[in-house]
Amino acid sequence: MNREFRQTVIAGNWKMNMLASEVNAFSERLGTLVPGFRDWCGVVVCAASVLLPAAVKAFESIGVGVGAQNMNQHESGAYTGEVSAGQLADIGVGYAIIGHSERRELYSETDATVNQKVLATLKSPLRPIVCVGESLSQREIGVTGDIVAMQIKMALHGVAAEEVRKVIIAYEPIWAIGTGKTATPEDAQEVCRAVRNILASLYSDEIAKVITIQYGGSMNEKNALELLAQPDIDGGLIGGASLRPESFAAIINAANQ
Repeated sequence: MNREFRQTVIAGNWKMNMLASEVNAFSERLGTLVPGFRDWCGVVVCAASVLLPAAVKAFESIGVGVGAQNMNQHESGAYTGEVSAGQLADIGVGYAIIGHSERRELYSETDATVNQKVLATLKSPLRPIVCVGESLSQREIGVTGDIVAMQIKMALHGVAAEEVRKVIIAYEPIWAIGTGKTATPEDAQEVCRAVRNILASLYSDEIAKVITIQYGGSMNEKNALELLAQPDIDGGLIGGASLRPESFAAIINAANQ
């Protein structure tokens, strides 16, 4: 991390877990475990759409932001079952995960769709958390850098320099999501540094220096300290460990370096 230039952001992705009736208790417990986190990082919880109103209400009192796990790229229209950036912002949501590998793999989201969603968030108050990452086979044949570069370039196509500062990039190696496998701190740093270099090539060194880059992929309370000690890892996008207040709090505390 380098808080001199950019914000550390710890974001939990609850995926299709938790009930609305459980959100208040989670918030209250987290608030007692990390009462001073705002001195060292931003914290976000990304919940299923049905939980978002309850999450906004519960987390506001402890200063935790709330994010959506997905959104539609259109402002409005005949898109049954979808929600727009404007609808999310209207209820107090501040972030949206864009291009998570599960959305890409299970729901056939393309790089072009990811780009459309990024542009839609930037027209709204939402901050996009844009996910990039390689599969195990891509890693094994040595094209991690190529894959990540392509995903970033396509996701940010048409995004102006003054807008890109709002974007958070989350490097999530697909082979490490939900598997318990984690890139070594050195490997994660190498790719996150490559991400920053790509941003510099697209914009400038000055802009790349201020953009938050998270690591995801089985970050937990045991490995967070080592991962967050890397100079180009500015936070985490946390899956399973974000469902337990104690584990999530330990990761947030690990950001207090």
